[in-house]
Amino acid sequence: MTWSRALKETARSGLTIERAKLTPLIALRGSVGVAVVLGLCLWFGDPSLAVSSAFGAFASGLVTFQRSMRPRPVLALAVAAPLAVATFLGYLAAPYLLAFVLLLAGSALLAGMLWAIGPVSGLIGTLTIAIMLVTVTLPTSVLGALEHAALIALGGIVQAALIVLFPVRPWGVQRDALADALAAEADYARRLRHDPVAPFDPAPLMDARLASAVTPRQARRRPVQLHGPRGLAEQLRPVLASLADPVVGAPQEGPQRDRARDLLAAAATVLDAVAHAVRHAGPVRLPPEAMATLEVPASGPMLQGAARRSAYRLISLLADAVELTDEPVEATRPTTEAERAHLLRPSVPRLVPVALRAVHRETRWSSHILRHALRVSAVCAAGYLLGTALPFGHGYWVPLTSVMVMRPDFGQTYSRGVARFSGTLVGVAVAGALMAVAHPGRYVSAALAVVCVLLMYLLMRTGVSVTSACVAGYVVFLLGIAGEGWAQTVQERVVLTLLGGILALLSYAMFPAWETPRLRDRLAEWLVANGRYALAVYDRYARPAERRPRQIREALLDARAARAAWEESASRAEKEPVRHRGLSRDSATAASSSLATMGRVTMILEAHLPDKDAEPSPGAAAFAAELRPSVERAAHAVRERCAPDWSALRAVWDRWDTESAGEGVALRAAELLLDALDDLAEALSREPGGSEPTAGP
Repeated sequence: MTWSRALKETARSGLTIERAKLTPLIALRGSVGVAVVLGLCLWFGDPSLAVSSAFGAFASGLVTFQRSMRPRPVLALAVAAPLAVATFLGYLAAPYLLAFVLLLAGSALLAGMLWAIGPVSGLIGTLTIAIMLVTVTLPTSVLGALEHAALIALGGIVQAALIVLFPVRPWGVQRDALADALAAEADYARRLRHDPVAPFDPAPLMDARLASAVTPRQARRRPVQLHGPRGLAEQLRPVLASLADPVVGAPQEGPQRDRARDLLAAAATVLDAVAHAVRHAGPVRLPPEAMATLEVPASGPMLQGAARRSAYRLISLLADAVELTDEPVEATRPTTEAERAHLLRPSVPRLVPVALRAVHRETRWSSHILRHALRVSAVCAAGYLLGTALPFGHGYWVPLTSVMVMRPDFGQTYSRGVARFSGTLVGVAVAGALMAVAHPGRYVSAALAVVCVLLMYLLMRTGVSVTSACVAGYVVFLLGIAGEGWAQTVQERVVLTLLGGILALLSYAMFPAWETPRLRDRLAEWLVANGRYALAVYDRYARPAERRPRQIREALLDARAARAAWEESASRAEKEPVRHRGLSRDSATAASSSLATMGRVTMILEAHLPDKDAEPSPGAAAFAAELRPSVERAAHAVRERCAPDWSALRAVWDRWDTESAGEGVALRAAELLLDALDDLAEALSREPGGSEPTAGP
């Protein structure tokens, strides 16, 4: 993609306004928190204290709207505490330009590294730097700095208290994540009716797993509807795929295929009903037509072989899903320390070493997180010096804009830069005109600031340009409380915002961290993870007596994580103005499809695992023994820009096919697996500049 096209695409993305689900009660609660803190400080204190406290409550409320499985009060306190500390240190260093620039650069570096922990942590770091830049410009003493910091912390405490006292949809995030997973399964079942090898995005299941991780205290209070459906959704996916697959399930045409389509349609109806019940905390309502379809016909079973086993398993799982969710919502199940039926979420203190390890893993020159942190640090320092040197005053708006715009990847940085400038221009123009015409007093300005906060919280999901306009108006009205002239504020904010955006965009162009050259590494990691998943399943066929379901489960989760990492990298690479030095777009698409098919075939085979007393399969044992070294050689070939060679694994399958007494599910699945791997080799061999298939070292 050329630079002109990349800039055009990112600008269009940034200016897009999307339709989103509004949450008026949550937005009202967050804006009430800002109003309470702002009103109290105006009543008992001076305007500068009111501005500081309002920024603390604003940031604490803002972070609670981010998608996180953590309790919202914890998030509110998590942003208030570092913001209060950073503000106090900023006040101490503000009179000394060099000391403040060094503090700003170091804080920005740390804030940039917080993206290694997760997007919510990264946002907390960004807000800390942005609000510190504004609050430290308000005149005060050391004692006043302590007072400002305390009021900022008070803003977070007030927001956390409101969340506890006035909960809106308790367990709502968990309910939505689980309902989305069940709805995704329903959509998958419908697509399988028309496309027996339809792809499935495992992201909803991954989100549901994160939402299911709770502390022992939370497990004792969790509603009944959130206990079991996620596990059933995990089990349903391979059963649905196995029933629809034309090789190991129902035939492509005929009465058995018609019966399979009817079962898939009924399963989709049931899963949608269960998802609706979970999302809205109500009973499961099923149409009688779907229940009749899930019964065995009076003339006897119409499906045969593996398809028949999949159908019985599907009916059983659907019945369990309805039974688990169609219970009183108020009922809870006692949980003891010895019980391990739930996924344990570590407490906040236990997350500290995990976070430190995550940051340490990114302290390498090739890391896009480290490069982002260095960019933010350099741009903040340079922007502050530039803003201070310019004759406008309020030079902190340059680094403020930069830090709010910059993200670890190219696409988000450039799209947010365009969106923020356009939104800021609109917000400043509207708020400035209102200040010029009406000349509102202190309390009216505070009320208008709260209205801007309410609009921003309400329209949070619609786009960066909309929220930037609301934030711009909020800042103008707050500074009006502190006595800032409206005309000066408008002029400075427009010019300095533009400078800050330009600095942010130039920093990525001059010191990039492109994802495109790393695509082959991500593809190789996905191949290795898929290989371990297939190896774990075939190992079960080779040694059925040694049941190790945890090994298969962990391998599946690793494969999903590797796929998610690949898809994220591929999505970033599509927006980068870089000539491909790894994979072309066509080759990446074909390779991704091949590995997705590999994972689907393994998942289908997992639905037909042998019983503990089944006979070991020598063919499966030989296939598994060759699969490990073949995948390792193939991963090396992918990284070295060569097409992998699967001839050794194909030879093992040929012997297995010749010596096999009959066509078992494992043998047929191995053939499909090899076909997918051959498609991968073909996709990579078409890559310009690539070489012929090689067996590796």
